[in-house]
Amino acid sequence: MTLPAIIRTNNVCKQFGGLQAVSGVSLEIPAGAITGLIGANGAGKTTLFNIIAGLHKPTSGHIFLMDTDITGLVPHELYAAGLLRTFQIAREFSKLTVLENLLVAADSQLGESIINTWLARGRVRMQEKKLRKQAAEVMDFLRLSHLAHTPAGQLSGGQKKLVELGRTMMTTPKIVLLDEVGAGVNKTLLGEIADAIARLNRERGYTFFMIEHDLDFLERLCSSVIVMADGAVLTQGTINEIKNNEAVIESYLGRQG
Repeated sequence: MTLPAIIRTNNVCKQFGGLQAVSGVSLEIPAGAITGLIGANGAGKTTLFNIIAGLHKPTSGHIFLMDTDITGLVPHELYAAGLLRTFQIAREFSKLTVLENLLVAADSQLGESIINTWLARGRVRMQEKKLRKQAAEVMDFLRLSHLAHTPAGQLSGGQKKLVELGRTMMTTPKIVLLDEVGAGVNKTLLGEIADAIARLNRERGYTFFMIEHDLDFLERLCSSVIVMADGAVLTQGTINEIKNNEAVIESYLGRQG
């Protein structure tokens, strides 16, 4: 059964001066799946992610979330629409605790309004209690409970990646873009991150689109992998199909040795 597309790009291009970073990319990311994105350095992967996530406006082309044209929307508008993105280098609030990092990620908080803090104190307190319970459940899910009151800046790289993943769980995302979630992470924590992603997909129906270089990591998680080269989509298939594709071996796998 073919899954409906949650993200669709239509002939997306991006130029930086005379450099064509992304060239005519049309692809679909199916809802409820984990889809990988690979390519050699400079292939256009991160630029494409930045376009989808609203950090760059495409020079031409369109991006759709479900059936809604989201081309040109900025990150906070996309966040509200359910499109979330993590970064290769985790962007935690270093002086806040793990618990506080999760709490600030929740959207539509009543306490953000000065009027509510005066006129709706009871509702604000009830929501804060609910959010703390949700954050506790997130930390338990990600095995971070023992670090709840630790400043995020003191965590290892892998733990920071788990906190970033946890922040997505404080909202109701339609899709999460993961930018090299495994980069710089030791094997033990990498396994925990992979397990968390798989469980979020399996148990909560999360859709993930992820840039990654570790093919074993992708093989464990992804139903399909898209390969980019020179700013364009080279091919798409299962990890085994990708590994045995001569064009991929030439443009990407051959450069990894």
